Amino acid sequence: MEARSIARYVRVTPRKVDQVLRLIRGMQVDRAQEVLGFTPRPIARQVSKVLKSAVANAAQKEEELNVESLYVKTAIAGAGPIFKRYLPRAHGRATRFWKRTSHITIVVTDGE
Repeated sequence: MEARSIARYVRVTPRKVDQVLRLIRGMQVDRAQEVLGFTPRPIARQVSKVLKSAVANAAQKEEELNVESLYVKTAIAGAGPIFKRYLPRAHGRATRFWKRTSHITIVVTDGE
């Protein structure tokens, strides 16, 4: 039995999110929450919320579910829309920079 949770339009680049997601791929859910609690990156709190939501979705799908048996099957950070902004520079010029967003998807399963 699988359950998923998606956080869309998170204002962090997918590369930074993927660095945190690499830490929890394939782990038991309780161990993954523990690792995220001690991860110093700010995006770890948002990833923790998505993981809790996936566990809650799994518990709602199946009433007699043992939460300790769940593990993180997949954790993906996909690219979202990019906001293009400009920064004033010297001599009347402007420099374009991108504010990237990401979509975080976490799938948990009990192995069946």
